[in-house]
Formats: sequence, C-alpha cells, structure tokens
Amino acid sequence: MERTELEKIRLEKIEQMRSEGIDPYPLRSHVTHRNQEAITAFEAHEQSGNEEPLTATVAGRIRAMRLMGKVAFFHIEDGSGRIQLFFRVNEIGPEGLQVLKDLFDNGDYIEAQGTLFRTKTGEISVHVQSFRMLSKAVTPLPAAKDEVVDGQVVRHATLNDPETRYRQRYADLAVNPEVREIFRVRAKTIQAIRKFLDDMDFLEVETPILQPIYGGAAARPFVTFHNQLKQELFLRISFELYLKRLIVGGFDRVYEIGRDFRNEGVSYKHNPEFTQIEFYMAYADYHTVMEITEKMVSFVCDQILGTRILNFRGHTIDVNPPWRRLELRQGLIDVTGIDINEHSDSTSLEAAMKAKGYPFKPGSPRGKLIDTLIGDYLEPSLVQPTFLYDYPRDISPLAKSKPDDPGTVERFEGFIAGMELCNAFSELNDPLDQEQRFLEMGTDFTSDDEEQHPMDEDYLRAMSYGMPPMGGFGMGVDRLVMLLTNQQTIREVLLFPHLRKLEE
Repeated sequence: MERTELEKIRLEKIEQMRSEGIDPYPLRSHVTHRNQEAITAFEAHEQSGNEEPLTATVAGRIRAMRLMGKVAFFHIEDGSGRIQLFFRVNEIGPEGLQVLKDLFDNGDYIEAQGTLFRTKTGEISVHVQSFRMLSKAVTPLPAAKDEVVDGQVVRHATLNDPETRYRQRYADLAVNPEVREIFRVRAKTIQAIRKFLDDMDFLEVETPILQPIYGGAAARPFVTFHNQLKQELFLRISFELYLKRLIVGGFDRVYEIGRDFRNEGVSYKHNPEFTQIEFYMAYADYHTVMEITEKMVSFVCDQILGTRILNFRGHTIDVNPPWRRLELRQGLIDVTGIDINEHSDSTSLEAAMKAKGYPFKPGSPRGKLIDTLIGDYLEPSLVQPTFLYDYPRDISPLAKSKPDDPGTVERFEGFIAGMELCNAFSELNDPLDQEQRFLEMGTDFTSDDEEQHPMDEDYLRAMSYGMPPMGGFGMGVDRLVMLLTNQQTIREVLLFPHLRKLEE
C-alpha cells in the first residue's frame, strides 16, 4: 500500500513508541465507564453531596486536541458520546506531556484514568492521572473544520464528498455524527416494526436466501453455483413463497425482516441488495392489510420521531390514518387520460399512448406499458400517503382476482412523496389458478422481460394441501428510513451501498 507523507510520519511515531517500550496496540483496555456513563455518574455524585473524588477510566477516539504550555485538553469520543480530558504537568509529569505532544494525533484511541470534575465553564471532564495509547491511527481522519471550544479554536475532522463517504463509510461514520444518527434511526425503525408485529402475535421466521427457484416478485435474480451439490442457485428476490408455505404449515401470522437481492438498475431509490419486511396473515385480505400498514407506519413514526408529520423533499407529509385510497384505473385516467380497461392488449394500449404522446418501448407486454404509465406519470403525483389499489392481473401473478372482474386483482401499492413504499395482495390460494398463471408467464428467463415468473412446482404442491385466504405485504425498510431521516438517496441509509468499481 502506497503511503502519504502524513501516514509515513505516523508510522515513524509507531516505531518511536516501540523503541521506547510503548505498545501502540495493547492487548486489553481497562475502561470502567463509557463516556456518557462517566458524565451521568458524576452528575449523580454531585447531587448526592458526596465530597469524595469520583474516579473513572474512560477511552475513545481523540476528536480534538489543545496543547497549551503545561496543560492540554483533549476531546475523546466513544459510542455513547464525548468527554473532555484535562492533562496537567503536575500529574503526568514533563515526560508524559511530551509524549502527548510528540506521539498522539487526532484519530488515535486513548485510555485515561483520573478524577471527574467541572471546568470553570461547567464542562464535566476527567482530570487525568495516567493515560496510554490504545490504538495508533496510521491514516489521518479526513479534512478539518474549525470549532470554538472554551473560547479556543479547535480543528475537527469532517468529510463531505458523497463518493468518498460511501466508499469509505468507516471514515464517514468516524467524523460525521449526523450520519451515525441515521443508522441509529434505522436500527430503531426495525425494532419498532418488530414490536408492532410481535404485539399482533406474528411469528418472526427465517427463510432461505439461496433458493433453487426464485420467485415472489418481478425481478432478475443473481445466480450462483453450489460446488458440492453441482447445482445452480439464486439469491432470493423475495421471501413470499416460503412464508406462504409456512401459512400452509399452520402458522397463521408470520413475518421476516432480511435482505433481498435483485439484479437490476441502481438509482436514488434502488440498490441491488436491500432490506425488506414481509408479513402474511391468514383470514385477512388487502383491506385488512391496508389498515395494518397505515397503523404500522404511524406506530414507527411515533416511536422514532414522536410525531406523524414528516418533512421530506420539501413536502410536509401526514401519515395519520386513514390514508387516501385511489383505484389504479381512475388514477391513470386522472393523470394520463387513458382508461386501461378500454385497452385489453398491448397493441391497443400502445396506440393510446402514442396518441397521447407518451413514450414506450415498442413490443412491450401490456403489463410493462401499464407499469410505465404508473411509474412515470401517476407515481410522482402521489405525495401524501396513498394506497393505489386494484391492479391488472397480467402484472400480479400471485394476487387473487376480484370476483366480478377476473382481469383485475386485489393488490395495492402504498406511495408517499411520489415513491413506492410497499406492495400487498389478497393472496391467491387456488393452486389450479396459480399453476395456469405460472404457465402464462412463460419460462424464457434469458429475455429482457422481468415480469416472467418461474414455475415452482413445490410451491404448487404446498398450495394443494390447502392454503387459507390471506393478506400479504412487503415493504422496503430502506425507503422508510429515507422518509424518517429526510434523505434524498437510498445510499445515505445503507451502511455499504453498492458502487461502481473504481478504475485502476
């Protein structure tokens, strides 16, 4: 690895430390308090009136350094927060102060033992009696910005370039506390979803990621190969078909939170791997699932934000139930002037789109053309939470048809701020109808048509044992976190988003 001049200087400091018998990477730490725990303990100690000194051993990454003659002030940070270290030559001696000046840098990890006190400005600090290096940082933290601390200008690391931030997320997290907060919100969001579903007596389960047949969505899979079994396998694109097998097995309410993988385009709202929540509920339909969805999202907002009013992309979003219900057919009429019920095949719909001036890919199936109208024209208009419901059968192979309209299925998608958030069905439970739909979809998966869905005979066998009526639901957790944190791109809410390989 080629080193910068600053890195070479730090490597020289490591050699100096070792030559002086100082281990730059000791085996153990002897921390007694996390930083916030030390601050809280001192506040309680003050309130108790106890005049005995309170000692603590703390540790963290050095985030700011001020060396002033015979004293020094460091700010260190661990996962709980920051605390100030106060060094004085009287306690650590001239040699100790020289070690601080010569061998310690921003970004290093330090352990310090001493007594807690308040400075003249009221900041709780550790009056250091002893200290040692825990980990010497070879690479300096990125860039720097000025901050005034106790009337003094202090240099702090910062990192703003998005490309560098995504590729070096470790550095981004190390210097940008607001980024760390996004991922704390993400973790709390998943916890809140779990609590909501657990309280409804749903059972959390785990289903295969490597699958012999992919299914449950319209997407291209990633393909891999099992050497021992000499078998081609797919990374799952959905949990759906395995979760519905469990409904057959007698679990009436199941859910899974995990990763899905789709070999498709990357955009501000798409990543090849993403986190999804899916649940399936026996004896429910898509109306029931609509009510659960709006309650669940509202509950998550209550838990995370303490409010159901969101600010996202300049919009003020109110997620309080009930959400707007809009029939897909009517929504398309409103924004495009095209009634899809008047165009039962792709040729007719192409002609209507051409007459209205809407671009399309010639030869596309009818379902693809409808998806184009939804994605390009209807979806951007759905700013406030909206359930778009009743979809064409030819783009919903796993949903149940409406009794009075076999060409339309009981499916809805939920939209907020012009972005699809979730997808749900009254699930098809007729094995004969399901087999026919698989046959209609075809099996030529080398084509460009992502709407194709492979025949899954084992799933059909499961259905044949008897599958109760049920409602099913899927939601991208990443997009929900985008809404909760007002982030404009999915990359901001993924710790390690997929990026194009850098040119050598």
